[in-house]
Amino acid sequence: MNQPLLQVSGVSKRFGGFTALDHVDLHVWPGERLGLIGPNGSGKSTLVNCISGTLRNEEGQIRFEGRDIGNERAHRRARLGLARTFQIPRPFSSMTVLDNLRIPLLYAARRRLGFAASHAGDEALQILEQVGLRDKAEVLSGRLTQIDMRKLELARAMAAKPRLLISDEALAGLSTSEVNDILGLLSELKAHGVAVIMIEHHMRAVMKFCERIAVLVAGRKIADGEPQAVATDIEVVTAYLGQ
Repeated sequence: MNQPLLQVSGVSKRFGGFTALDHVDLHVWPGERLGLIGPNGSGKSTLVNCISGTLRNEEGQIRFEGRDIGNERAHRRARLGLARTFQIPRPFSSMTVLDNLRIPLLYAARRRLGFAASHAGDEALQILEQVGLRDKAEVLSGRLTQIDMRKLELARAMAAKPRLLISDEALAGLSTSEVNDILGLLSELKAHGVAVIMIEHHMRAVMKFCERIAVLVAGRKIADGEPQAVATDIEVVTAYLGQ
């Protein structure tokens, strides 16, 4: 293993006079499960937006599979194998659940993996089976419950066949059994070499799922290491308890 899958070096992002990210370094190895945590407003979503291309950082470099992707647009990064979910699901509400998956399969995954377009429907159904939405394949996505919307959001990211999947609050609002189901799906991705960055306030899930945890506070990374070590780090505890 010669280089990280994702290498973030000295990334900074400002909004006017407010510094949202202050020279953040972060790396993810192929197949690694990394937790990214921090209090509200710590810069987690801003960092993910810079990585995925929906925001541009003013300083620093972002490399994916050794390639500088800092000038690549979001859709190009998705085609390279970088996918994400959003805190608020954003499906194509006038399309069926099945067609919502066909889009990333055809326009992100197929261009990179080269499978036949005719296989997209079968692949989409298989992913829907995995997330428990197979029986809703022909339902308009705008009619789904919020919980099913979250499952669809994850399914759409999986359909892009990513090398790195960023899961942004995918477990919010789910029951314990549903959380375990989603964690099981995310864990299975490791067998296929897919790395996961998990952004969650659901700390039980983070501790159970992640092999390493990085902590952001006020736009700075204050800790990065094994889950148990990070959970007992004095600076991390102080940041969460406000002491």
